[in-house]
Amino acid sequence: MGSLGLSLIAFACIFGATLLGMYLRVLLPAEHLSTESRDAIRLSMGVIGTMAALVLGLLIASAKGTYDAKNNQIRQLTVDIIVLDQLLAQYGPETHDLRDLLRRGAASLADRIWSERDVATATKTAFAMTGEAEAFLHKVEELAPQTEVQRSIRARAITTLTDLAQTRLSLYAQPGNAIPWPFLVLLVFWLAIIFASFSLFVPPNPIVVVSFFVCAFSAAGALFLIFELDGPFTGLMTISDLPLRHALGPI
Repeated sequence: MGSLGLSLIAFACIFGATLLGMYLRVLLPAEHLSTESRDAIRLSMGVIGTMAALVLGLLIASAKGTYDAKNNQIRQLTVDIIVLDQLLAQYGPETHDLRDLLRRGAASLADRIWSERDVATATKTAFAMTGEAEAFLHKVEELAPQTEVQRSIRARAITTLTDLAQTRLSLYAQPGNAIPWPFLVLLVFWLAIIFASFSLFVPPNPIVVVSFFVCAFSAAGALFLIFELDGPFTGLMTISDLPLRHALGPI
């Protein structure tokens, strides 16, 4: 289920609990809504509200950390590809075919990352090296340097290629959608009972209902942003693939 669907479910739970509180206000005997009961419930909700704020902050920090880590890995991939192309250019004209293969491989790599991550697949195929990548690696290893400079460039190219492969694999080793479900379920439950307690002691009127609606919508919106940040290759906050695709210009 996508970020929007999960957020709508959270909104339905929170606002539904608010309406339930309004309904219970009519059914409960007056002694259950006394000043003492109100103070006790407010104190309890204060404790739950504090815990909900801590969990919400933790989820936002976790989702933002996931987004930033993926974004940094994409940037590192782009840098490694550019450095590798420059090294091959310095090696000599005999690497022309390799550089052309590198350009096709960069576009293929972008297609693979953004297509596979939309279903959060960290499978054997995600970790496997493609045929193009294997061919490129073999051709780099088969280079026959004639000078010390070329030997040094070849060694640096292999090192850069290894770093690039490690960065690519780290995208799958650290899967997206890593927010623990118990945290989410508990947070929505806490928000629901907090809103229910608010409406339990407030006489319903249009202004109150609209205020609760806006608050519930805002809470669901915060969860929507968390879901979006936790899936950086899909949705409204997708990491752009343009830098990686256009890292290398024409030869």
